[in-house]
Amino acid sequence: MAEKKTTKKPPVKKISVNKKKTTKKLYEPRLQNLYKESVIPDLKNRFKYTNIMEVPKLLSISVNMGIGEGKTNNKILESAITELSQITGQKPITTLAKKDISNFKIRRGWPVGCKVTLRANQMFEFLDRLIAVALPRTRDFRGLSFKAFDGRGNYNFGIQEQIIFTEINYDNIESIRGLNVTIVTTANTDEESYWLLKGLGLPLREKPTKQEMEEAA
Repeated sequence: MAEKKTTKKPPVKKISVNKKKTTKKLYEPRLQNLYKESVIPDLKNRFKYTNIMEVPKLLSISVNMGIGEGKTNNKILESAITELSQITGQKPITTLAKKDISNFKIRRGWPVGCKVTLRANQMFEFLDRLIAVALPRTRDFRGLSFKAFDGRGNYNFGIQEQIIFTEINYDNIESIRGLNVTIVTTANTDEESYWLLKGLGLPLREKPTKQEMEEAA
């Protein structure tokens, strides 16, 4: 039998290609970028923080809408849930009564409102739209009160009409409703929280100085 001839294949040369690592820039909301570039240095200088972790920051924003008629009319409750989801971009949860209240004819477990808790990017996006678009559309708006802090760095204020948000179509709403906004921060004092929100652009009224308070007294 004839032996099979084996032919050796020439070695394949490995061509080295320099692969450049391309890193995609992640999306960052405008207010979050403003907080890092402007608010943090300003707060460190104002309150003499030695560590960047001491600088207060936003934790969450809660938006609540109360519906007194929701206990008897499911259509009104569904309408409020739809409006709040359009305003915040997140599906709200239904809040239930915690106890019986005979004066308002409410029993424990009945639906009385809806709420949304925003965090991270959605929180910054909502706050940006609130500052730049919604609040300036409020009738006779002269700024938010600087006295609405709770003593632990959190800020609460009410909005009388939900139609100040451009996401709401005036022709499709059931009725004019108000809502409450709670901004939760890591600030230890109201003073720190005031300058944090002021730096982010929230239209808070100016605090009177000690000299102005003495002259008023």
